[in-house]
Amino acid sequence: MKQVELNNPKVLNAWAFYDWANSVHSLTITSAIFPIYYPFAAVNDSGAKEIDFLGMHLSNTVLFSYTVSFAFLLLAIIMPLLSGIADYKGNKKSFMRFFCYVGSFSCMSLFFFEKGNYYIGTFGFLFSIIGWGGSMVFYNSFLPEIASPDRYDKLSAKGFTLGYIGSVILLIQNLTMVMMPQWYGNIAGDLASRISFLSVGIWWLVFAQIPFHYLPDGNKRTHQGENIWLGGWRELMKVYQEVKQIRALKGFLGSFFLFNMGAQTVMYLGALFGSEELHLPTDALIITILLIQLVAIPGAYFCARLSQKIGNIQALMAIVIVWVAICGFAYTVNDQFNFYLLATGIGFVMGGIQSNSRATFAKMCPPDEKDTSSYFSFYDACDRLSTVLGTFIFGLIIQITGNMRLGILILGLVFIASIYFLVKLRGTKELQPRLV
Repeated sequence: MKQVELNNPKVLNAWAFYDWANSVHSLTITSAIFPIYYPFAAVNDSGAKEIDFLGMHLSNTVLFSYTVSFAFLLLAIIMPLLSGIADYKGNKKSFMRFFCYVGSFSCMSLFFFEKGNYYIGTFGFLFSIIGWGGSMVFYNSFLPEIASPDRYDKLSAKGFTLGYIGSVILLIQNLTMVMMPQWYGNIAGDLASRISFLSVGIWWLVFAQIPFHYLPDGNKRTHQGENIWLGGWRELMKVYQEVKQIRALKGFLGSFFLFNMGAQTVMYLGALFGSEELHLPTDALIITILLIQLVAIPGAYFCARLSQKIGNIQALMAIVIVWVAICGFAYTVNDQFNFYLLATGIGFVMGGIQSNSRATFAKMCPPDEKDTSSYFSFYDACDRLSTVLGTFIFGLIIQITGNMRLGILILGLVFIASIYFLVKLRGTKELQPRLV
């Protein structure tokens, strides 16, 4: 079996560059322009926000939340088996490329999401999330294959940092079209938004070719006469049995499920809170989102340094405690200035919790593990299922009570519950010293 060279600078930089390529989706599509454009364009023939979709009658904001939930539920169901097949066949880069193309072309399809065409907008959004989430499973699984454990924290932070920088660059470009149409021959606002969705797909597709060129192809295996689905299932079950035996890994995944539920719900529905609850203008929401991205850069590196000094688990505990305080503050926010303060805090810990979680899980994988895609599929399943549950509960609260602040309190309790699991991890003997 071919041995991959660890810590090759070209490979490490190319790996981190996939964050640069795909993070434009996370910012423009899931956080910034699209969540603001969707309630405007997803209306019925009379312009009302209550729409009929696949036999359901619901508001467009609730449909937006449910679409996120369904996309991640589907990912949680299909990705473990596909990861098993990728390990079984030894071709995870091919799977990563496939999902990248699904996501990027789905973003391009949103160019046709004109006012009233909410089926195009909803399904384009749905498959863009599936493409993004699917490719990230295989992307993350390369981390322990290309780097030594002492590089995980910094390399993970570098990836997220490149993602924040690249996504901000493209968003600023797109915002000039939306907010300064005179620079582009007085382009209509809806057309400017749809061009921005198109640019996300093109950016993602083009820059992804860099990691696709440098990342190792893997050790492709041929299995004569055996069904690949059955082989993939066996590969997954083999890793599942290994995961069950690692008590610390199970404890971390339990904690990750909870604090990720809170963090991802904030990321995906934060713009809706600002627009629907605080009635902030579009420019204020955009400034907020840019602020979060920029503050996340030092946040990711600070938490990487913190992990090296006090251990990954202790660092995660500190980050989650800050999240609890943020939820408490968010419940009281009533004006634009305090919303900016809230965004600053969210941005700092958002970069830290994402980067630290990925590096911590990579460190917990057994040394010299070959089935990294299958291992990371369990991490991904917790990521997706927690996002499903978080966004669904938040959307359900909006539908039943019309009160987003109640949802914020529930998120605070979720963060507190995750601390319980992290505290238990501190006493787990099987953890390596650098994690605690």
